[in-house]
Formats: sequence, C-alpha cells, structure tokens
Amino acid sequence: MEKNLYIDASHPNETRVVLKSGDHIEDYEYEGLKNNLIKNNIYLGKVSRIEPSLQAAFVDFGRERHGFLSFNDIQSDYYQIPQSDLEKIKLEEEKIREELSKKSRQLIMKI
Repeated sequence: MEKNLYIDASHPNETRVVLKSGDHIEDYEYEGLKNNLIKNNIYLGKVSRIEPSLQAAFVDFGRERHGFLSFNDIQSDYYQIPQSDLEKIKLEEEKIREELSKKSRQLIMKI
C-alpha cells in the first residue's frame, strides 16, 4: 500500500505533518509556538536510573520529566561488556554455581 507524507509549513508559527496510507490517516503531528514536540529530535542526556524489571532506562535530558528508553531501542554496540569484565563475571558465576552445588549436596546428605 502506498504511503504519503504531507508537510504543511506555510505558516511561520506552526507546522503540520500527516502520514497517509491509502485513504486513511495513520499519523498526525502538529507543532506550534506553544506545542513544541520533543520526539524525533536528538538530545544529549544522562542515564539517571535503570529499571531491570522494566528493561528500560530513564534519561535526564534537561526537561521537567525524564525520558524513557527501552533496552531494545539501544544499539548493542553501546552496551557491550568489555572482554576483561566478561571474564570476571563468568568466574563469579562459576563460584556461585559451585557454592550452590555444595549447599544442595549438603542438604541431600542431611535428608
């Protein structure tokens, strides 16, 4: 299906954008002097909080409310773990597995 993007910037104080698919309007955006959109722009921000349960990060980019960034939206090149740190993590995991294995054997012996 053919999609068309229409941009009306004929007025200096406002811009309107419509995404049309066939006979249906899929998306409509309006930006005026009082209604400045902040999405689809590039900002410099600082991660203020990471929520593993949401698999997301909250980013402070200088507005009243912090931005919300899903882990899926982050390019993997930006959060790859260095090889030396990865090896340390694997060693720690192995130690924990050994301790759990010993504890489970001790529990079995007591039963």
